[in-house]
Amino acid sequence: MTGMVDAFVAHGLGTRFENLPDAALRAVKTYLLDTLGVGIAGAGAPLTARVRQAAGDWAGEGAAQVWGLGSFATTPANAAFINGFQIHCQEYDCVHEPAVVHPLATILAALMSEADARSNVSGRELAMALAVAVDLAAGIGVSVTSPIKFFRPANAGIFGATLGLARLRQFTADQTKDALGYALAFNSGTMQAHVEGKPALPIQIGNAARGAIMACDLAEAGMEGPHDSLEGPFGYFNLFEDEADPADVIASLGKVWRIAEVSHKPFPTGRACQGGIVLMQKLREQGVTPAEIERITLKAPPLIQRLVGRPYASDMTANYARLCFQYCGAVALTKGTVGLADFSETALRDPEIASLAPNIEVIDDGSPDAAAFTPQVATAHLKDGRTVEARIDALYGSPADPMSEEAHLAKFRSCVDFGFGAPRCEIADRLIELTKNLEALEDVSILSRLAAGQEAD
Repeated sequence: MTGMVDAFVAHGLGTRFENLPDAALRAVKTYLLDTLGVGIAGAGAPLTARVRQAAGDWAGEGAAQVWGLGSFATTPANAAFINGFQIHCQEYDCVHEPAVVHPLATILAALMSEADARSNVSGRELAMALAVAVDLAAGIGVSVTSPIKFFRPANAGIFGATLGLARLRQFTADQTKDALGYALAFNSGTMQAHVEGKPALPIQIGNAARGAIMACDLAEAGMEGPHDSLEGPFGYFNLFEDEADPADVIASLGKVWRIAEVSHKPFPTGRACQGGIVLMQKLREQGVTPAEIERITLKAPPLIQRLVGRPYASDMTANYARLCFQYCGAVALTKGTVGLADFSETALRDPEIASLAPNIEVIDDGSPDAAAFTPQVATAHLKDGRTVEARIDALYGSPADPMSEEAHLAKFRSCVDFGFGAPRCEIADRLIELTKNLEALEDVSILSRLAAGQEAD
């Protein structure tokens, strides 16, 4: 026993805004804006209408906003579910690579719904709740040394979101432990949907965001929950992971801020595809064209082969394609990048991509690191007998190879336009300005109203 719950409850409730380093605050602002953007973009995904239809039967009216085109207000738990789905449904949300966790999808969906309902959460309060929540969600993942078994973005994310909500509600330590106990009770998320390429992955994110709000509601109502939710004999680690040791993570609290370790996703695909996409761009820069290809090999750590080494299929869905490097690599080599439009029904049936994709292979490099994304090497074997090679040692968008401010804002603006189905420069500009000056905001619910297409007050 390392006392992980006690340590994180003390950290989550007791840390002050003044303790947040500048680098962590910058990261909060960056990924708050990025996550709002991809959440808005999710409104334009084809399956979103079905999720909204189903969710509409679960709850009534409320003050929490659903983002993007066709937005509406509903209960906080319902809004958290829908926005959580929208954030992750196109695989465009940020990720903590060592943890194998998409922390903000669950966390921001829950925290913004809470802020909408209360209309008195300041920018400073949101920043701190988000930062400590990411510390827990990513800290759980970083503690694990065995390969991912369950869908950790939801399984760890619900604990982080619950801690962030407990801070916003000014819970006592015991109330927070009660809430985390119910987060364990509500915990679910399977990788089977990943294997099959089904949309249950973002559904699990939405469910975790909703579950965090429900867990806190129960604790606030006086329902006692199990307190050893992480390290107990039937706690998270014993149920969901094979090997874990949180001692180093606990020792780093207040010194290492996990939000500053988060990576952008430059492309709307599984993160495991994105190193290969950059390598396809590098091969193009060296003059390689699809017509010259005999075959392409991508040699990468085992996580890459495991997550995106699946075969191209002529009838694949967008969810499957986003996690298929044969498809994403073929698109990148042919078009120079991969964007939101490349997962439309028409794009998925492109005959040029279909002819190239089966000639791409992902090879396990034998690395013993179960969470490694790099190094990666792409080798193009050309029809004339030549080979052309490209290598990366860090993923683009990670702290080791970050996106520029210009690229970050360009991604955000494109997401806003996609989610509303037309350019909405006034909304994008206002959200950029408000997040840039987050610590001056007295009521962050304006962010959700803008994300829902409403004009600023």
